[in-house]
Amino acid sequence: MSDIENRVMELEIKNAHQEDTIEQLNQIIIKHQSTLDNLVKHMEQLQDKLSNLQQSNAKEGPEPPPPHY
Repeated sequence: MSDIENRVMELEIKNAHQEDTIEQLNQIIIKHQSTLDNLVKHMEQLQDKLSNLQQSNAKEGPEPPPPHY
C-alpha cells in the first residue's frame, strides 16, 4: 500500500470511531433529557401540592395553640 492509502485508511478508522463516540454521547443526552423532563414534572406536582396545602391552611385560619399554653 502506498503512503496515501495508509493515511486515508487511518482517517477512515478515526472517522468510524468518532461516529461511534458521537452516537454513544447522543444516547446519553437523550437519557439525561428524559430524566430531566421527569424531574421537572415531579417538581411541578410537588409545587401544586404545596400550593394547595398553603391555600387550605389559609382558609382554616391560624393553628390553635397547644393545650399546655
